[in-house]
Amino acid sequence: MAKKEMDAKMRYLFEGILSLKTVEECGRFFEDLCTVVEVIEMSNRMAAAKMLSDNCTYAEVMEKTGLSTATISRVNRCLKYGSDGYTTALQRLDAADMQPFGKEDECDA
Repeated sequence: MAKKEMDAKMRYLFEGILSLKTVEECGRFFEDLCTVVEVIEMSNRMAAAKMLSDNCTYAEVMEKTGLSTATISRVNRCLKYGSDGYTTALQRLDAADMQPFGKEDECDA
């Protein structure tokens, strides 16, 4: 979070997200909170983080997500030098055997 202190409003938002119990509740919350384009963008960034952590190339990530190289680079920088937010989520999703794409859509790495 750009080395900024979390304020009360941010904490309230994050606690609200953590209070949700199902994927459906989370989906409804984000549908109310964000535009469809924002949710798609976040899901593409999360998929890019997974692909990059699986050693996919930028070209493969671009092809599967439609993200720009600048956005892919930012995601990659966060994976390597960020606050471990992506890493924590990816580890938990991997443990639950969750994938952003089907097996046939995995990269060639």
